[in-house]
Amino acid sequence: MQSAASKTKSRRELQRHDHFDDVSPEVGELNSVAFDEAMAHDPDAALSMLADMTGATDERLRALARRLAGSIMVDVATHGRTRRRGIGKLVSQPFRPDGGDLDLDASMQGIVTARATATAVDIDELRTTGWVKPATAYCLLVDRSGSMHGTPLANAAIAAAAVAHRAADYSVIAFAGDAVVTKSQDSDKSVEAVVNDVLVLRGAGTTDVALALRSAQVQLARSRAGRKIAVLLSDCRATAKGDMHAAAAGLDELVILAPEGDADDAFAFGRAVGARVVTVAGPSHIPAALAEALSD
Repeated sequence: MQSAASKTKSRRELQRHDHFDDVSPEVGELNSVAFDEAMAHDPDAALSMLADMTGATDERLRALARRLAGSIMVDVATHGRTRRRGIGKLVSQPFRPDGGDLDLDASMQGIVTARATATAVDIDELRTTGWVKPATAYCLLVDRSGSMHGTPLANAAIAAAAVAHRAADYSVIAFAGDAVVTKSQDSDKSVEAVVNDVLVLRGAGTTDVALALRSAQVQLARSRAGRKIAVLLSDCRATAKGDMHAAAAGLDELVILAPEGDADDAFAFGRAVGARVVTVAGPSHIPAALAEALSD
């Protein structure tokens, strides 16, 4: 783990971002209008800058950036293209007007009784057949073994918000040589709090993908959802011993979001374990990439 001092960014370091002086013209200031303009100009660069600002040595700027990030990251995630096309099955269920076709076999006794007694059919005796989609649980695995600032950090924060937008039943695990549960499957935590917890992550240690996948299995086992998906945000370049393939076999479903231009290992691993791999060009592309990875 890096030292606390190495986690912060000085104003000089932050000035490497093109629009930083407009967004923070003075110490302790954050101009939200200027940030909106930066977002309009280049959302990926603006989000990367905001992620770095959440670790500013300037305490007031850091607090303002974290407050803004909590809403901005969630807003970007929720306005992405989402497709909730879960796996469904045809079932017989209690009657409701919009519930599907009448299940004659299951409803016959009620119909016969009504005819025999010359009374109206008891609605409670009727059944319909319709498609039911089971609830879906997610576990997001964030690779923090590399450089966790700027774009990678913004990617992780928006991925957390995007997963949370899809389901309340989710967990977030940050991994390197260890695995740290940022949000457990059965805990109640606001999306903004999860995003801010992700934004304090910094790179450290080796890359133990096998440990991350096993940790996802433990978290997802706590869920009663019919569909359980692990989402791995990583280049999948493991530097720690561990059987990644065996760990992946313990998961119901695995999808991988890999950095564009550095995804060869992710694609090779995906082919080996049957996982879908989608590349990510930048933070603002995370919601669409996740939707594509999860589409049927």
